[in-house]
This record gives sequence, C-alpha cells and structure tokens, in this order.
Amino acid sequence: MSTINRFELSRALRQFRAIKLPLDGRRAAAVCIAVLIEDGKPAIWLTERSSSLRAHPGQVAFPGGRIDPNETAAEAALREVKEELGLHVHPQQILGELDDFATKSGYVITPFVVWIGDFAGTLRPNASEVARVHAVTMDEVDTEPRFVTDPRVDSPILQWPFRDLGIHAPTAAILYQFREVVLRRRHTRVAHVGQPVFAWQ
Repeated sequence: MSTINRFELSRALRQFRAIKLPLDGRRAAAVCIAVLIEDGKPAIWLTERSSSLRAHPGQVAFPGGRIDPNETAAEAALREVKEELGLHVHPQQILGELDDFATKSGYVITPFVVWIGDFAGTLRPNASEVARVHAVTMDEVDTEPRFVTDPRVDSPILQWPFRDLGIHAPTAAILYQFREVVLRRRHTRVAHVGQPVFAWQ
C-alpha cells in the first residue's frame, strides 16, 4: 500500500484522468471522499443514512447529494459535508476527482477526494440525515471486493465487505476506484459494475 498523505494523494490523482459523463436526462450529484488522519492513521468517512429518509434509508454512503441550480459539483460536495457532518471544508482542500458514476436511480455522481488532514475535533452529524459516521481505515479500504450475480442485473454486482455492513454500488464502486487509483496506483474503471435492484427500484 502506498503512503497516504496530501502529497501522495495529489500525485496519484494528478496521474489519473477522470471520465466525465453527460447527464442525458439524469440528475447531477456529488460526493466527498474525505481523507483524514486520526490517531496517526489515515481514514475516510462513510455515513449511515438516517432511517427516516425517503431515499435510500439506512444505506452506507459518502457525504453528498444533489447539485443545486447555479452550483458547481465541487460546491455541492463541500456544502453536503457541511450540512451532513457540520464540518467546513475549503475548496483548496479538494485534491482531485474520480470518474463520474451513473446510477440506475437516475443520477450522475461526481466524486471529489478532499484532504482533511489531522483531525482531533468532533463531528456534528445532522441527525435528520445521518444516523452514524464511520472512520474507515485504509486497511479496510484496501480489501478485495466481492462480485455476486442476480438474473435481474446484466453485470456482476459489486459488494464491499465492511465490518458487519454490506456496501453496494454506487458507494462500493467509488470506494473500489479510490482504492485502485490511490492505494494501488491502477487506473481501474468501474462504470460497468452491477448495481443491486434495491438501489434503484
């Protein structure tokens, strides 16, 4: 595994050319892959969505959401971190992007990698949106995914084994590409991976 610090993250992302997708009638969204150092070890934040939310309750996700009118994707990603976690992130903390990911539920998600750095503060999750926040270590990120089949889905469905939670695409696909690009220095594409039926029906 490569060393994780701001310089190495920036270098890995500079060497990667993210694929941008047209909306083609879909809605635009953005997520934030926030990389922090906690107790001397790098990690990223994943949230468990509140069970009261209408869309995807209880699912594990990156902080993020729909892009508002007259708002850039980057602005949306940082706004969502503020709204969901109570943390202000400066635009200069954005290090790069991963591939846009088109979801079966009708979104094109732009993932931004953001450097938080040493973090010893306290998050203030918005309880109406976030039930729980997980600090996921790089050892947990650097895990081989599973691929399962479903006769209703054309491609094998990517699952990410994380503790006692099952994570599926799109979050699992973005997490997998982060692992490949940043930790493994492999420019792996993930647009083809299958998405579970429950995520879009």
